[in-house]
Amino acid sequence: MSRPGPKIPPLSVTDAQRAVLEGWVRRRSTAQALAQRSRIVLECAEGHSIMEVSRRLQVSPDTVRTWRRRFLERGLDGLSDEPRPGVPQKITDADVERVIVKTLEEKPKNATHWSTRSMAAATGMSQSAVSRIWRAFALAPHRTQTSLLSTDRLFIDKVRDVVGLYLDPPEKALVLCMDEKSQIQALDRSQPVLPRVPGVPERRSHDCVRAGTTTLFAALEVATGKVIGSLHRRHRAVEFKKFLVRLDQEVPAELEVHLILDNYVTHKTPAIKKWLLAHPRFHLHFTPTSASWLNLVERWFAELTQKKLRRGVHRSVQALERDIRSWLADWNERPRPFVWTKTADEILDKVAAYCRRISDSGH
Repeated sequence: MSRPGPKIPPLSVTDAQRAVLEGWVRRRSTAQALAQRSRIVLECAEGHSIMEVSRRLQVSPDTVRTWRRRFLERGLDGLSDEPRPGVPQKITDADVERVIVKTLEEKPKNATHWSTRSMAAATGMSQSAVSRIWRAFALAPHRTQTSLLSTDRLFIDKVRDVVGLYLDPPEKALVLCMDEKSQIQALDRSQPVLPRVPGVPERRSHDCVRAGTTTLFAALEVATGKVIGSLHRRHRAVEFKKFLVRLDQEVPAELEVHLILDNYVTHKTPAIKKWLLAHPRFHLHFTPTSASWLNLVERWFAELTQKKLRRGVHRSVQALERDIRSWLADWNERPRPFVWTKTADEILDKVAAYCRRISDSGH
């Protein structure tokens, strides 16, 4: 018979403490670590168990126990990081808060973001002190990331449709991820490229000579990683229809074809719809708008760009197209599938969590 564990003392907060904790959670300038600790204390104060708080906030039970205990022992001060051993600190908590608030809520007069030098001048602290504070609270004003949420009204349905094809493809069918990489430029350097030598990297002129563009239509077979590709000088519904004809010729007649592609206008013209009616084995699955990350062929395009196009030198479109065809043939000799692992529920939960986070930030 198992013995019961030690009884956990109840946690309660005063009205004043609750006001401070809720302010830390709501205030967009609060460091994420402190906001998370405040949420843990507030959840525990509502009478939820450690395991329930862990599940609700998606943190480990040990994390809940740690900050619950720290609050019981030291109150609000217990939610701050423990002081490290060594020389007594000369920077007060008020100094730290002042740097964090200025970093998150203000901008320097002559710049779009703070540097350690400008923050040090504005606060009277040293650059090293500002740098230590930023590192401690994971602040990096010089860094930025791009993000774009899909506004597609059928976002959830389309995610479930496409991810379902990845994780549970239908029998007697071929799942292809298709897209066009348009405006691939044939670029020649204005001066000869100097080859690398020991101790010196390859050197090339910063300017280039443009010789024209081409468009690559590509369909990635999800199961094997093989790619069917076709090059065209223009990017219209006419060229897309020609590519569909090629797919119809190359895919065995006994297989259904499930084609994952984006919402580009050339994919939905009357001529394309008429062709699809005449070829009922083709089934089109559209990714949500602004969600190209859901199409696996984009990962293959990234390989092509990084390994062949970015540093390539081509004096004509013909030379560019020869290189692309050669690279495509080499890829298909040793194809490597890109394995999708996320379920639709995991993706949708992550998007929902991001939406809640930006909604709570005050932006």
